[in-house]
Amino acid sequence: MPMRKFLVVLDDSRECLNAMRFAAMRAAKTGGGVEVLSIIPPDEFNHWIGVGEIMRAEARERIEVHFEVFAKWMRDKQGVNPKLVIREGEPITELLAQINDDPDVGVLVLGAGADKKGPGPLVTALSRQAGDLPVPMTIVPGEMSKERLEAIT
Repeated sequence: MPMRKFLVVLDDSRECLNAMRFAAMRAAKTGGGVEVLSIIPPDEFNHWIGVGEIMRAEARERIEVHFEVFAKWMRDKQGVNPKLVIREGEPITELLAQINDDPDVGVLVLGAGADKKGPGPLVTALSRQAGDLPVPMTIVPGEMSKERLEAIT
């Protein structure tokens, strides 16, 4: 039987940290895996040809460095070896495409922001279409403490 994977989105938000923690803890406790998805939005490259390629390479490098910080923690603390997937395009479209492309993804894990701007664009958009999602979605509060996370996973 293939290993069930927790798909978690890596971005620059603070709440992303708790989503990563939750996914790793759940994976560790259930013998699952973690797939980390980072999406490069298309608007970052609508410059000149050549410059776009350099920016794309820099964006990928930034993502890989960011991912490695989480990956090291997951390997050292949770015994989980996450896999990084980088896609380019509109975040919602690419996220759904990744879930559909990888049949081992069993749960989508998103972090929800706790500030006045709301839970974040992904959580907001996906909550609206939660009834049509191909997998269950877990929304992890960005302000939840590490201790509380450990208690509930």
